[in-house]
Amino acid sequence: MSFWNRLTTHPQQAEDPKLVRFLLGDTRVAIFFLIVRVYLGWQWLEAGRHKLFDPTWMETGTALQGYWTRAIAVPKPPARAAITYGWYRDFLQFMLDHSWYTWFAKLVAIGETLVGIALIMGLFVGLAAFFGGLMNFNFMLAGSSSTNPVLFGLAVLMILGWKVGGYIGIDHWLLPILGTPWKPGTLFVREARPAAPGTTGGGGKQPLAP
Repeated sequence: MSFWNRLTTHPQQAEDPKLVRFLLGDTRVAIFFLIVRVYLGWQWLEAGRHKLFDPTWMETGTALQGYWTRAIAVPKPPARAAITYGWYRDFLQFMLDHSWYTWFAKLVAIGETLVGIALIMGLFVGLAAFFGGLMNFNFMLAGSSSTNPVLFGLAVLMILGWKVGGYIGIDHWLLPILGTPWKPGTLFVREARPAAPGTTGGGGKQPLAP
């Protein structure tokens, strides 16, 4: 039997090492994730909250326009351009040409603030970390290093440890109620009630005994 046939006809679930199961699924490490989560959330909150009161972000979007303009600039050799990938430079140029910064700046400001609040409160930790990491990824593609590599690494860690990432937080109560896409929570699953005497499980009456 070929390797492919053995692989498809006898599938097996690969087991995670005990250390991985402990680090990413044991509630005893929840305090560690709490520290990482609050630090990460505070960084996003600090980055976003000042933008909410800045007209260049919330009204004109010129702050983001300037950032994109500097990012796509190609200096004369031997200086290197901030953006390595041409397709991403073309993407930013497209958004600049269509003045998308006027609404995208608001999205960035509000998004950073919401991600920060959600992480600090332990609300939908996996999703908040994902969107935070997505922003870090785009900042790095635009040539902005700063703290983005570190924050991106911490976001990946929070995504992997989402099951206990919000254990000390709102997720501890909220996730059992809402559940996950693959396992509905108590809000969507009704416990089966025992059938009343003299009735069947389907609601019909049982015949009387002779």
